[in-house]
Amino acid sequence: MSDDDLTTIRVDQFLAHPPAKVWRVLTEPDLIAKWLMPGDFRLEVGHRYTMETRAIPATGFSGRVQAEVLAFEPLSMLRIGWDDAAAPGKAGWTITWTLVPEGGGTRLFLTHEGFDPDDPMQMQARTIMGGGWRGMVTRRLGELLAEQA
Repeated sequence: MSDDDLTTIRVDQFLAHPPAKVWRVLTEPDLIAKWLMPGDFRLEVGHRYTMETRAIPATGFSGRVQAEVLAFEPLSMLRIGWDDAAAPGKAGWTITWTLVPEGGGTRLFLTHEGFDPDDPMQMQARTIMGGGWRGMVTRRLGELLAEQA
């Protein structure tokens, strides 16, 4: 993560799996629950859904994410809105997953935008989430891909 742009987290990761397989783990609710959080995701622009995880008091995060599918292009891009369900409008982030075929695998780009550099709690959230996207989440995503036929 470059610290130059405090409003954004960027992750660039190569996955040794074809885009169709990566797309499945990003868009099928049962698979999303295994690597990210359980929720009632549906691949439909405008669909709003809730995901649940543990609260992070240091950032004021309730543990409930209110999300909305903002846009998608099958096998190549998924954009969702992401907010704290207990405090709508507090986060107001946008997360975009972009899949690019590369050799026999996929280059996955994650862009998590909308952090407020003037809000200390949002900067704390950016630090925690940046580490989460890079470490635990990308590892768990890779492990799930390896398990899938």
